[in-house]
Amino acid sequence: MTETAERVAATCPSCSPDVETVHEVLKPGGQATVRCTECDHVHKTTIEQDTTIQRSVVVSQEGDSFTAQAEPPADETLAVGEEFVLDTEEAIMTVRITSLELDTGGRVEEATAEDVDTIWTRAVGNVGVNATIHPKDGRREETRSVTLQVPGDYEFTVDEVDELGGEEFTVEGIYVRDDAVGYNHDKLDHSGDSAIAKDVKRLYVRDETSTAWSAW
Repeated sequence: MTETAERVAATCPSCSPDVETVHEVLKPGGQATVRCTECDHVHKTTIEQDTTIQRSVVVSQEGDSFTAQAEPPADETLAVGEEFVLDTEEAIMTVRITSLELDTGGRVEEATAEDVDTIWTRAVGNVGVNATIHPKDGRREETRSVTLQVPGDYEFTVDEVDELGGEEFTVEGIYVRDDAVGYNHDKLDHSGDSAIAKDVKRLYVRDETSTAWSAW
């Protein structure tokens, strides 16, 4: 059985000298021999190879954590708040960088991959959002907490009604996470303020269910 040839993007002197097209690598090397898949022209070209390095990635998900491996380019700059797709034994998931541990010790918010020993992250594709729910009549003794399971990009907006997980509620306040970017404040409580679920640390909401809640 013939293995599928490696494919790269390159300009073709025959049919596309200015725009890169897909080429099959016939003979790798500094000056690789390639064949254009558009016109079958065979020629030599230089293939830039990124030097990648293996780094440990700790993933936090719903209170649990596990370790995986990633292979970023050595000269790539990593920063807290950035997201990337991580292929793990459990699943392919989107994660957000929460901290970078250097190979010399200590943690920073930004560094090149070659200087990093461990990338600390949390899963943000699907998330659990903690919500504090209080009843309409304001009785504090009946305030309760729930965890809402939603896609990471689900949007919550102050003064809007939501129905999730058997709950109906109006959002009154949103606390955003420390690693969230693009927000002017860590607490959003003005009508129309919004945040996506993966940025939310906690919601404060008013119960809008038609039946009174009971602990029994």
